[in-house]
Amino acid sequence: MVTLIDNSASRLSDKPAPADQAAKQRHPEKAHKPDSDILRKPDWIRVKAPGTGLGSEVYKETKAIVTANNLVTVCQEAGCPNIGECWSKKHATMMILGDTCTRACAFCNVRTGIPLPLDPNEPANVAEAVEKLGLNHVVITSVDRDDLDDGGAQHFADVIRAIRKQSPDTTIEILTPDFLRKEGALEIVVEAKPDVFNHNLETVASNYLTVRPGARYFHSIRLLQRVKELDPKIFTKSGIMVGLGEERNEVLQLMDDLRSADVDFITIGQYLQPTRKHHRIVKFVTPEEFEAFETVAYSKGFLMVSSSPLTRSSHHAGEDFARLRAARASKLNNAA
Repeated sequence: MVTLIDNSASRLSDKPAPADQAAKQRHPEKAHKPDSDILRKPDWIRVKAPGTGLGSEVYKETKAIVTANNLVTVCQEAGCPNIGECWSKKHATMMILGDTCTRACAFCNVRTGIPLPLDPNEPANVAEAVEKLGLNHVVITSVDRDDLDDGGAQHFADVIRAIRKQSPDTTIEILTPDFLRKEGALEIVVEAKPDVFNHNLETVASNYLTVRPGARYFHSIRLLQRVKELDPKIFTKSGIMVGLGEERNEVLQLMDDLRSADVDFITIGQYLQPTRKHHRIVKFVTPEEFEAFETVAYSKGFLMVSSSPLTRSSHHAGEDFARLRAARASKLNNAA
């Protein structure tokens, strides 16, 4: 199921909208849904406000570079709780293909509707920002673009190649949509040779109809498996949120499904509800439970596991990539 809602007119207006009206414009497909209670966050979820503390000047510099290059970041659009920490280190996850998604997932804060045409200057702008930020490792993600024949695959490839040309020593991690019913799209992206191919399952299979209705669980598993078939050298990665009503045994089954697709790296983090119109938080998973998931995941053969309440796909991505590469080298040496 794909939801397309035309909200382009509201984006072109110069008049600011009231807060409640703005929320409806951002997620018009959720406007009719009843409000749900938002649970009070436990102490282990608390983070510092962005732009404060020792890294505030670097945070402002990062924001200025993003703005000057007309870029969209998932840090801002998805309301990531780690934006203050990451931007104070000049780490920003670029979101390409525009700021409007053609899906309407129940957990996501990214704007939904009919997107504007692709920006032909975006690959060059992203590459320039990566160079200015001095990134050793960059994460590129996107909205879903079901309206495009290739789902945005060629644009992903163009961005990867533009970064390679301008910053040849920078390693590139991509976090892609599922390219559902986009024949040949995955091959276009893999041919551009990203260092890490990430595609998030987001949640367990039983939640898909209510949490991720536009996607198909086993299609996503097969997508990740196909990446390894096309290029075994590319690291593969996937992430999920917990606290959406899943059972522990379902999370363990998901781990097995990812390992059957030879996925190298799994991330597990707490779901945080963006608004009262989004899927409710069923449970705050404790730090001890996250540690247990990490132990089990390593026992199942993942090269790298990041499991904590504030874990997000691109959080500490550069440091994690270095450890991921070292883990593969160690595994190969032990097998020799």
